Amino acid sequence: MSETLLGTALGGRYRLDAQIGTGGMSTVYRAFDTVLERPVAIKLMHREIASDSDQLERFRREARAVAQLSQPHIVTVIDAGEEPQPDGEAIPYIVLEYVDGETLKALIRRSGPLEIPEAIAYAIEIARALGAAHEHHIVHRDVKPQNVLLTKEGTAKITDFGIARTLTEQGLTLDGRVLGTTDYVSPEQALGDPVTGQSDIYSLGVVLYEMLTGAVPFTAETPVAVAMRHVREEIPDVQHRRPEVSAATAAVVDRATAKDLARRYPDIPALLADLEDVLAVEAARAGQATGEVTTVLRSLHAPARRRLPWRMRHPARWLVSLALPAGLVALGLVLLLGRTHRGIAPGVAAKPGLTAVPLEQTSAHDYNPYGNEPEHAAQVANVVDGDPNTVWSTEHYAGATLGRKPGTGVYLDAVPGLRARALEVQTPTPGFTAAVYAARAFNSGLPFEAPQSLAERGWTQLVPPRTIGAQSTIPLDTQGARLRYYLLWITRLPPGSETAAISGMTLFR
Repeated sequence: MSETLLGTALGGRYRLDAQIGTGGMSTVYRAFDTVLERPVAIKLMHREIASDSDQLERFRREARAVAQLSQPHIVTVIDAGEEPQPDGEAIPYIVLEYVDGETLKALIRRSGPLEIPEAIAYAIEIARALGAAHEHHIVHRDVKPQNVLLTKEGTAKITDFGIARTLTEQGLTLDGRVLGTTDYVSPEQALGDPVTGQSDIYSLGVVLYEMLTGAVPFTAETPVAVAMRHVREEIPDVQHRRPEVSAATAAVVDRATAKDLARRYPDIPALLADLEDVLAVEAARAGQATGEVTTVLRSLHAPARRRLPWRMRHPARWLVSLALPAGLVALGLVLLLGRTHRGIAPGVAAKPGLTAVPLEQTSAHDYNPYGNEPEHAAQVANVVDGDPNTVWSTEHYAGATLGRKPGTGVYLDAVPGLRARALEVQTPTPGFTAAVYAARAFNSGLPFEAPQSLAERGWTQLVPPRTIGAQSTIPLDTQGARLRYYLLWITRLPPGSETAAISGMTLFR
């Protein structure tokens, strides 16, 4: 039937030129709209299942669902209709925007793991599309790289809402009627539990994992076995498969794919905030941005953009500065380096008898050994980005003593080791209490339920708890030892506050 339809015109205007894909419900054709004279894509339902009322309603629901959505990263529905057949039946079809490119899955198969900023940029575009759908109470339910089309310009567009459902509709379960590709299926969808936008977030987290590593997290002999692994097993550590992925990016993957809905991102805006933060961090680490990464960087909200180096935030001004006479360029670079010297904030470098130690963007890590999830891991690079306007903060706590936890904090990795003489802390929330610890190595693998003290975890206290001011320089005595890790351990919040924030941490030798 696919071949006999080529050359015919559906609805008297859509000429079918070539078959470009097929699935369980429909075949997709490249077609030509003879009225508006433009290429389109036609999704034509398989004739043999058009008589199934459930399948027919699902197909019609896709047209109605996507027709509500107008978003740059969603393939647009243009028209819908039903083509009469000689036997009196009619075959429904959907007319879609034609995307001349390849799927994200094809790109991964062709090139393997994507560049880290590129993977995050695509995840942001997909998340923005899903956010638009969720605002209309539509859950995609089949988020996978096969359903993400990449234009010739590199933009991602999500398609195939064929099993999308409103939040008021019931889904199908695993008992022989799986909806959704099990490589990316959320645990609750696999079990037939109620599905919300958090299910799409889980699937997008798996897609991001695949973009970063080049492979899906689970494989098995059957689709049902894969689905059960999503139900029962934690996603493998993305940093184990690709060590250059930052802790901040890994934390986003971990939270997006959390089995426990209370730990998973509650909604797309929360996920997007962290994705934008880590894109800025990864782009800054890479030192340059190209292709779709550049486009997405321009669209970041102000808090995330502030993480970028000045030359990436203001590329036009940067290029102008390069065109200045050599003397002015040299002066400009001196001023620029003096302001943002590898993460050292303004005014920090000039300390009598002390020398500030520049650290990489990836040297800062949140530390929450007595909690069951990271403490704003996506923000932690802010403490070493040299920008006093960006911060890391604790979670919100009802009491000044952080609930029942003995503390939480941030540590700096001064690899390969440092005889630090001082630590400067800058904060917009002065008045919190913190101690300073250090270690050559520490046990980061203990579960949060473990009772071990910081000392038993490998930390040595250098400075007992003290009140931290807006800009506090804390003397350190390592007794001549070269220590790699330096921890600011917050034990009490500022009076009347639910959080403590840090805008800068600088070690001195």
